[in-house]
Amino acid sequence: MKSSHQIEFTAGLFLLLGIAALVFLAFHATDGGALEGGGYEVVAEFGNVGGLKPRANVSMGGVRIGSVERISLDSDTFTARVVMTISDRYRNLPDDTSASILTSGILGDQYVGLEPGGSPEYLDDGDQILITQSALVLEQLVSRFLFNSGGEQKP
Repeated sequence: MKSSHQIEFTAGLFLLLGIAALVFLAFHATDGGALEGGGYEVVAEFGNVGGLKPRANVSMGGVRIGSVERISLDSDTFTARVVMTISDRYRNLPDDTSASILTSGILGDQYVGLEPGGSPEYLDDGDQILITQSALVLEQLVSRFLFNSGGEQKP
């Protein structure tokens, strides 16, 4: 039979390994996946960013190509200004690329989805994406449906 000290030592070691595993998972889950080799910044303005947050993914075709750096309100146009960092590996994005705020799944996090255009010119550091689509706000859709469906007029 094992001594009580040996059992306590084994239990303590097991507990420490469990805590270390949780810390490891927490760091990897919140990392945001730092971009390898740096990146360049582009800006997009949206009428409504919904629940978009800094460090949200920027993806194209389902592949993560960058992250949202910061979100602020433009005091002149009263639109949300989103600054994104795109990985240097994707320096060949056409300058007529469009940006949309999308949701992953039904109740998932929001992210910026990019759709490439066909221009021969490329986005560069500090450029602005002009074609944008704001986040869908569920409350606005429901109210539009409720108030527009009941008030149909006959010709």
